[in-house]
Amino acid sequence: MGKPTGFKEYPREGMAAIPPAERIKNYREFEITYEDDRAKIQAARCMDCGIPFCHGDTGCPVDNLIPEWNDLVYRGHYEEALENLHSTNNFPEFTGRLCPAPCEGACVLGINEPPVSIKGIERFIIDKGFENGWVKPRPPRELSGKTVAVVGSGPAGLAAAQQLARMGHKVTVYEKNDRIGGLLRYGIPDFKMEKFHIDRRIEQMKAEGVTFHVGVHVGVNVSVEELYAKFDAIVLAGGAEQPRDLPIPGRDLKGIHFAMSFLVRNNKKVAGDNVVDFISAAGKHVVVIGGGDTGSDCVGTANRHGAASVTQLEIFPMPPKERSPSTPWPYWPMKLRTSSSHEEGCERMWSVNTLAFQDNGKGEVGALQCVKVELKDGKFENIPGSEFTLKADLVLLAMGFLHPVKEGMLQQFAEMGLEFDSRGNVKAAYGDEPGCHRTNIEKVFVAGDMRRGQSLIVWAIAEGRKAANAVHRYLSTKK
Repeated sequence: MGKPTGFKEYPREGMAAIPPAERIKNYREFEITYEDDRAKIQAARCMDCGIPFCHGDTGCPVDNLIPEWNDLVYRGHYEEALENLHSTNNFPEFTGRLCPAPCEGACVLGINEPPVSIKGIERFIIDKGFENGWVKPRPPRELSGKTVAVVGSGPAGLAAAQQLARMGHKVTVYEKNDRIGGLLRYGIPDFKMEKFHIDRRIEQMKAEGVTFHVGVHVGVNVSVEELYAKFDAIVLAGGAEQPRDLPIPGRDLKGIHFAMSFLVRNNKKVAGDNVVDFISAAGKHVVVIGGGDTGSDCVGTANRHGAASVTQLEIFPMPPKERSPSTPWPYWPMKLRTSSSHEEGCERMWSVNTLAFQDNGKGEVGALQCVKVELKDGKFENIPGSEFTLKADLVLLAMGFLHPVKEGMLQQFAEMGLEFDSRGNVKAAYGDEPGCHRTNIEKVFVAGDMRRGQSLIVWAIAEGRKAANAVHRYLSTKK
């Protein structure tokens, strides 16, 4: 609980950050982890609230024991705090940088005061752990003799792989890209999380017995049948990578790209690769369609390219500046959020529908035809007379993802009888009971966005851990 009266004595303080004008000159992380004294003060704000809504169904999907490690930080027991944090979360350096912190939305102090800086304290604990060499491999004491293939090396796949390896199983991770990490590697810009955080975890996992294969696209250059015959269990953790398109007039013009096409190429270039089909925003009027985190990442990246202007369009109306009555505490609050990328330069437009892309006379996009909309009975209706044109040399579609890509691996599994839910995700039971995460195909399990749809990194880690438990239960029954 920290200090009993800490929440009365200390205001909330976020992490310091490099000013926007400076940080857009490079792709380095710009938020600065707390120093010891500030971390202790922020941890002291954790209340003796009785029922900590910050973890459990309303707060943290991985069930972080937040009041416990807040108290340990306040008392200066940092290594013990790290042990506590690692007991529920394999990769707090990921969530401490990338998670939107639903735990803070559920913080009891947040009812009438700014909530505890849970995310910043989490980041402090893990950074302190790496700084002092407390994060070490934990190889199993004995091996089970069972083999598990994990397809996909995003947060769900990595969490499942690490848990299973520590349980004593021989784990092999298959990644279609040339580096491990999935969208952590290529979908998240380095200014939000530099990639050495992934690399040092991979080294830890290798020391724990995990084998990694990159450039292996299951269902393309390795068949599902081969994988199924080789392993005692398979975990599908390939994510939900089918982007939502915008099939309107002019969609085939040059200069219109899915957000991931833009971000992946940029991350490869930042990593030092020679990207021949690089998409540059330099000197261009950029329009990002979609108001979520992926769109925000496009905004920050375009600003670092030196875009002439950046505009972000959202079809929904602007949220209220404070918590909406429709999402009362302890639920995740529906309210206006301004990301660090927005602070760096962006015009945000709400209640806008794009009707068509205009040709600039060269087969390239030159403008967008738009109209203002209003929400009536759950449907968007165009407002007559509100049409306008918006200049655009580069358009980035960041409207979310529909479901996993079916071509290749899932198509081959479907031929074996694999079932999908109504949204197109791989079907598997939810919960913690025996049978959860199991598909209808013997020894095949699923975790992360491939099962639940597009979601948060913290949910992916939670899914990977639960899937590992399900696989372990299954293998324990096999001779």
